[in-house]
Amino acid sequence: MNVALWIATGLLAFVALMSGTIKTVMPQAKLAEAPGGQWTAGVSAGAVKALGLVEILAAAGLILPAVLDIAPVLVPVTAACWIALMIGAIITHLRHHDGPVVVLNLIYLALAVFIVVGRFGIAPF
Repeated sequence: MNVALWIATGLLAFVALMSGTIKTVMPQAKLAEAPGGQWTAGVSAGAVKALGLVEILAAAGLILPAVLDIAPVLVPVTAACWIALMIGAIITHLRHHDGPVVVLNLIYLALAVFIVVGRFGIAPF
């Protein structure tokens, strides 16, 4: 179970890091043209970059506490925060009729739920 949780955590951290990096470095106009990025046209560039920074911090929060053995409880806490972020993302993408992106968000949400349940109950650090 520990290996499965690490794999799920690594996948989710990778997704968070890539998504966050894209949001922080790519111009908002280019993001708005990308599939699934139409929602960025309706918010400020600062808000998009702030969300990207939150995602980068989530990637760090999913990996570093356990690897460094400093407050490893922060891993499932970060995953719980990711659940809230994914609920918001699902709502946003549903409003913009981005069905395929919603499916991806549901997968990321399921990974986060698995991490929360696994690290708080089944296989804590």
